[in-house]
Amino acid sequence: MGEAEKHPQKAIPAAVQTMIVDTLGGRIQVSWDQESAATPMGQMVFFAAYLETTGLFDTWVEESPLHYTSPNAPQKRDVLGTLFLSILAGHRRYAHVTALRSDGVSPNILGMGKIVSEDALRRALGKIPEAEGTEWMRKHLFKSVVTACQTPWVLDIDTTVKPLFGRQEGAEVGCNPHKPGRPSHAYHAYWMGNLRLLLDVEVTAGNTTASNHAQPGLNRVLDALCAEQRPYPVRGDCGFGNDAVIREMESRQQPYLFKLRQSPRVKRLLQRVFTRRDWIDAGQGWEGREDTIQLAGWAQSRRVVILRRLLKENLIATQEQRGQLAFAFVDRRQTKVYEYAVLVTDLSEGVLSVAQLYRDRADAENGFDELKNQWGWGGYTTRDLARCRLSARAVGLIYNWWSWYTRLAFPEMRKEAITSRPLLLSAIGRSTKHAGQTHLYLIPMHAAQKKIERGIENICNGLKTIQQTAERLLGANPWDLLVSYIVAQITQKPWVPPGAFPALVGP
Repeated sequence: MGEAEKHPQKAIPAAVQTMIVDTLGGRIQVSWDQESAATPMGQMVFFAAYLETTGLFDTWVEESPLHYTSPNAPQKRDVLGTLFLSILAGHRRYAHVTALRSDGVSPNILGMGKIVSEDALRRALGKIPEAEGTEWMRKHLFKSVVTACQTPWVLDIDTTVKPLFGRQEGAEVGCNPHKPGRPSHAYHAYWMGNLRLLLDVEVTAGNTTASNHAQPGLNRVLDALCAEQRPYPVRGDCGFGNDAVIREMESRQQPYLFKLRQSPRVKRLLQRVFTRRDWIDAGQGWEGREDTIQLAGWAQSRRVVILRRLLKENLIATQEQRGQLAFAFVDRRQTKVYEYAVLVTDLSEGVLSVAQLYRDRADAENGFDELKNQWGWGGYTTRDLARCRLSARAVGLIYNWWSWYTRLAFPEMRKEAITSRPLLLSAIGRSTKHAGQTHLYLIPMHAAQKKIERGIENICNGLKTIQQTAERLLGANPWDLLVSYIVAQITQKPWVPPGAFPALVGP
């Protein structure tokens, strides 16, 4: 598609070079500017400064297992930079890369020579050996979150489904609630709760959504963490509340919190505690109490927290009588209808704390929704499974980088990409060069300009602090310093750089 050499642009015909156009707002003179370079992502310059200070992008490119032998092949910085820009822009298909080729500013900001074509990008990812590419991406995903593991955190595990519409490797029919019968891939993801950061993701065939397919990846994540970095606890839904997963956590002395399916023995437990009066407040309209249970196949009994909540909606009861459905409203003054949840855990906290800890798990679903609908987890599909796995981890890595960046700008709250991209990325940027210097003129297009200016000010102050601190602390990793700085801003605590004495901390 012409990426091998730059062809000269054709001259603009005289009839359209300079025009006078009558519009609803009056007569306007229109002319074409072929000298200036422009970009719709003008604020990329601040994100590039963030990447340059931390060294994230350069290290990711340098350690890439992508190698070419042909002298006519593109540079791997151009290839990976194109993938980076496509993911950051919110693309979902390789074909969307074509929209970047008119951007004359962003490639220069990242030190790239050009934007490669979609075909060149797709072929390049196919040249990366799967084993080496997996280790490369896992290393950088782990690097992007490991510093934050020094503070207490929760590891969420869950599985989401990506429907497929072609002939892809691993496209199997499995559990697909939204499109039953449609082949899919299963994404087993391992999250850092609350911060909504991705530790790793495994892409498997669509008929492998069960927890036994997610457990090897969970074990691998836990093995990569030292004792001080382990989560408290590991949290999952009823798909992970089985004996195999629980025994694995107990053998590792890893605290856990899972939901149990309502099996016959669980239902008998609910029946036994139904008439009890010692229910206590579990928050947000729930009541709870403790008990123990030993299910079939379990070698021992385990602690469970039983939660119930009175349904508030209008209920309708139906019953078939002689082939005819009977219809009746439930009188809430005479009938109480509860919904139940049973949690199995080895935590020592009380009922209220355990109930709230599990309710917080709902935030992990928001991360799935963001990655699938606002990032590229719903796309970048190829026929082979290896490139699908590589692109899924690449999306997760850049998502982590951007998540830290937005928290640096706005530490008081987390913003999803649908909000943060217009705030911190979108702006018309026009680049000019004169006397060996490059000037970038930004034209804001967002109404919340004051908020943008405050976010950029926080970013610049944070990067300046990290640069000054890294100069005083020889051997300090700027990325570790920045993550600890952002965590301190989020928790509103004084920042002390890792391994530094308080007296050495600058302003």
